[in-house]
Amino acid sequence: MDYVRLGKSGLSVPVLGMGTWGDGFIPGASVSRSVKALRKGLDLGMVLIDTAESYGSGFSEKVVGEAIKGRREEVIIATKVSASHLAYETVLRSAEKSLKRLNTEFIDLYQVHSPSSSIPVGETMRAMEHLIDEGKIGSIGVSNFSVEETKEAQEALSKCELVSNQVEYSLLDREIEFDVLPYCQREKITVMAYTPIAKGEVLTSRISVRLREIGDKYGKTPIQVALNWLLSKDEIIAIPKSLSIDHLRENAGATGWLLSPDDINLLESNVC
Repeated sequence: MDYVRLGKSGLSVPVLGMGTWGDGFIPGASVSRSVKALRKGLDLGMVLIDTAESYGSGFSEKVVGEAIKGRREEVIIATKVSASHLAYETVLRSAEKSLKRLNTEFIDLYQVHSPSSSIPVGETMRAMEHLIDEGKIGSIGVSNFSVEETKEAQEALSKCELVSNQVEYSLLDREIEFDVLPYCQREKITVMAYTPIAKGEVLTSRISVRLREIGDKYGKTPIQVALNWLLSKDEIIAIPKSLSIDHLRENAGATGWLLSPDDINLLESNVC
């Protein structure tokens, strides 16, 4: 598994992690199946696990806590505080509840799930820095933030760097390339791409034939090509979600090789 630096922090993270939306609380996502999948992903090197207090009202965090029992030292945990909990005291309470559900004393990356229209970001970031000072979180990130919102969050921090912005990004959703991605690349803020294979829609889109053709050249699947395309960008990591052991293996096979610049251009020209 390839690793990159998370923002300007000293933490190295795998370029592929695991998302957990739905773990244990949607059809087909039993707790045992979710735990088994997460543990297999860890075995494959995807040791970054992303979750949130809002996923199943905290149930997903409990599933993650179960999956990492006995393996906490090798896992990088990222979770999120909800937009409705961004006042100073509620951020602190949310963090304590997440720590308890995750069965850990430390969250590696604590993220604001989405911006608030009513709570000043400075109040939220003050709470985040307090959690840093207490040793309860390691780094601060945001999610679904625009360029302006990301700037405001960074400027509100008095002694820490904002290390990440988690946003949707895939071959079929490239909106962030207009502003968010270039900004984050300039500022060395890691972009964590969720839904990186567009819920599998890359396999049914007009680009699917091109993905198969290019995959044949490398001995890779269309999904692996789509993920590798994304990981070819600077300051990008991806957190695909999968309950399938076969799909986890397939995802892991998206790393350790590189698409040629010509093939990258070919893919991008087919979805413009």
